Amino acid sequence: MFVDELRRAASVAARVELPAVSAALWKAFAAGSVTEAEAEALSGLIEARKAVATPPPAARVFRGSRPRTDESLQRRRRWAASGRLPPALAARFTVAEIAVLAVVAAEVARHGRCSLAHGHLAAVAGVSVSSVKRAMKAARDLGMVEIEVRRVSAFRNDTNLVRVVSRDWLSWLRLARTGGGGQRGTGMPTSSSTKATKRPAEASKKLPTRQGRIHRSAIISDGERSGSCKAYVLGA
Repeated sequence: MFVDELRRAASVAARVELPAVSAALWKAFAAGSVTEAEAEALSGLIEARKAVATPPPAARVFRGSRPRTDESLQRRRRWAASGRLPPALAARFTVAEIAVLAVVAAEVARHGRCSLAHGHLAAVAGVSVSSVKRAMKAARDLGMVEIEVRRVSAFRNDTNLVRVVSRDWLSWLRLARTGGGGQRGTGMPTSSSTKATKRPAEASKKLPTRQGRIHRSAIISDGERSGSCKAYVLGA
């Protein structure tokens, strides 16, 4: 019977299909194929199915680096703008990939190779693990880095060792360490230096020596008490 088919559909249909079953029920009721009592029973069954609590969504599991935040975005931009890649090579990568390679360059400059795990690189550079993998693959395909896979067992590997092999990149890193490529203490001035001209020493004017001259002589007689005379020279 048509009522049994509606009851079966209301019992097994998915939640998203229940509105269509309800519409078919009331259409059949209007056509006289379903009695009022049967329509009420089927409507109650459909509403009961709709009222069933929806299971909570599964908790989202984050893998790799942390979700994007303002802090991670700032780290990414700082690393990308650090200038650890020559412009010709940096133009081949995205900002996230440049940030990853900049972290690798910093480790290579410090230790001679980079042994950080992908998750560690992603956290430091402020990117995702997938960005790290893309950057490593692209740099290896371009011949910029050499990646050594350290296998520990059949099911476990140690962190990869990444070494920079690109001559352009290595030269750029050496220039960065020496402060722009110029040897210390041997830099040439940007403009020709001119010798400072000394002003000819002016002839020293010899000051006239002030000689004492007798301007006035006074002989004062001491009278008969001493019987001697004193002369006073009054200078100018």
